[in-house]
Amino acid sequence: MTFDQAASVLLYVEDDVLQRASLEDALKEAGFAVTAAHNGQEAISQLEAEAAAFSGLVTDVNLGGDPDGWEVARRARELNGSLPVVYVTGDSQNEWVSKGVPNSVMVSKPFAPAQVIVAIASVLNVSDVRT
Repeated sequence: MTFDQAASVLLYVEDDVLQRASLEDALKEAGFAVTAAHNGQEAISQLEAEAAAFSGLVTDVNLGGDPDGWEVARRARELNGSLPVVYVTGDSQNEWVSKGVPNSVMVSKPFAPAQVIVAIASVLNVSDVRT
């Protein structure tokens, strides 16, 4: 069994406007519905309002303030223990083992949008197999 991309709503958290627009477009072109958050607080507010609506989370680690992407993912997992998580970062990949949530994926910047699409698709497939 595999996930249904058309039914997959991703929460994408990125503070860089150009990066957010580029990856958001690529995710939509790949068939995902995307809700974007500009910072960690906005992401947590959206998660707390409608955690069950999201099929996956793609978050930058460094969001220009608090909370950071590590905290966003931890809160997301408190609300939905099986939510697939993909982190993207340019300089924090070495912290993933100690700060990342279990069963998550890390994609290092710079990346091609296809790398993130493959990463989220793979964790969604694994999540679907477990349920």
